[in-house]
Amino acid sequence: MVQSMTGYGKANGKFGEKNIIVEIRTLNSRQTDIGIRTPVLYREKESEIRNLLAERLVRGKIDCNIFTEDNGDDSAPQINREVVRNYFQQLKSISGEFQPGHEEHFLSIIMRLPEVLKTERQEISGEEWETALAILRKAMEEVQEYRTREGQSIELDLKKRIEEIQHLLKLVEPLEKERKERIRNRIRSNMEEYLASMNIDENRFEQEILYYLEKFDFSEEKSRLDHHCRFFMDTLKGNEPAGRKLSFIAQEIGREINTLGSKANDAGIQKMVVQMKDELEKIKEQLANIL
Repeated sequence: MVQSMTGYGKANGKFGEKNIIVEIRTLNSRQTDIGIRTPVLYREKESEIRNLLAERLVRGKIDCNIFTEDNGDDSAPQINREVVRNYFQQLKSISGEFQPGHEEHFLSIIMRLPEVLKTERQEISGEEWETALAILRKAMEEVQEYRTREGQSIELDLKKRIEEIQHLLKLVEPLEKERKERIRNRIRSNMEEYLASMNIDENRFEQEILYYLEKFDFSEEKSRLDHHCRFFMDTLKGNEPAGRKLSFIAQEIGREINTLGSKANDAGIQKMVVQMKDELEKIKEQLANIL
């Protein structure tokens, strides 16, 4: 089963008065590249989030954003009255020494000073974290469903292009027979032209023909190319992510196509080889985006 590396998932839920929203985007990448943005309260859980994302989403560029919206009053920063009072007394004392009578401006100054605001709640509870994890898992499930839908489309395209390479390979066979006869006739014609006054040794001539035919023979390349194509199709049917394995097989397919082209010595076969290369390049583009 082919899965795309491109995916998107979003899930949300509530814990008390708090809304928790998880949004995940994934793109293709050779390695696992995870970026996480969370509220300050969840920072201590980033390692656990990262491990979960790597385990479930396997590979790709993964961006995970967790947002919270608190509708309750308990999350609002509280004014530290003792600190404000202390700052006020200090400013009043200093002001009295230089320019008394400006106490009405002190509050605007004090509210910008450190430790004036305090947040009572600093640790995430176990119950809230379990709720957040459930929402995260739901978002990952949506990503996987998205990837599966995209993967089905990619799989159909890959199959179509491998089948086209196999079809082109079959079209090479009749051209191959014509090519052998053409090589034989060309060698005889050249020998008759340059050795017109000499008798041609038919046995030696046949030996030369066999030498050149063996040199240009690509039966093994054709057999291996067909084997690699069938192996590629079988690998597509597996249940595990096989993007890297398919890429290796595609490299082997390319190697056999190149060798076939170098031995072709025929315009018609070269045309088939160019079409095979074109299909293979499109296959490689698709493989860059699957797990």
